[in-house]
Amino acid sequence: MPSHHTPAVVVCPEVVEHFLDTALPVYETLTPDHPLPCFAVLLGESAPATIHVRRLAFGANARTTSCAAIEEFATTIVPKFGSAYENADRGYWLDPADLLRINREAERSGLDILGSIHMHPDWHRITRVPAERACTLSSRPTAMDEHVFAATGWPVNVICYLEQVGGLTSYNVEAWDPGGAPLPLRTGVKVVAA
Repeated sequence: MPSHHTPAVVVCPEVVEHFLDTALPVYETLTPDHPLPCFAVLLGESAPATIHVRRLAFGANARTTSCAAIEEFATTIVPKFGSAYENADRGYWLDPADLLRINREAERSGLDILGSIHMHPDWHRITRVPAERACTLSSRPTAMDEHVFAATGWPVNVICYLEQVGGLTSYNVEAWDPGGAPLPLRTGVKVVAA
């Protein structure tokens, strides 16, 4: 029996709503040639039994402007995870200046950077590439996600899966630790002022 307890991740409903407010317009503009990403940093507090996500923060994608990102994709990502990652619209690299800004703002608010949330669209429905049609995305991490989770070491990595069925868009969220193992995810009760 393990000697440690897997912490539950409690997410304020406003955090998911805020992410969806940004992710849905991105999702709606996806085309077979432009698999645009959506990514944000999770902020809050952690204790041994609970990781409480209270806010999120967005930053620019430096995937094509950061020398480190360009090199990482060329020398590691594309060779390891395939030519699909040659498409500059695929993948996210948080601008280091934005990460620093987010960290400073979090510290001023008494919060910590806990991890990230990113969108998985139903790419298998959108793409024209037969191999990608056969590989169904979900709220589970891909091999690329597991690589990123391990590299950042952040304790919480949330994937928001968006899917369109019969003209309706739905979502599902799941949380993962740096090793790609599932974390129990709970949504906090939205407090309404009386």
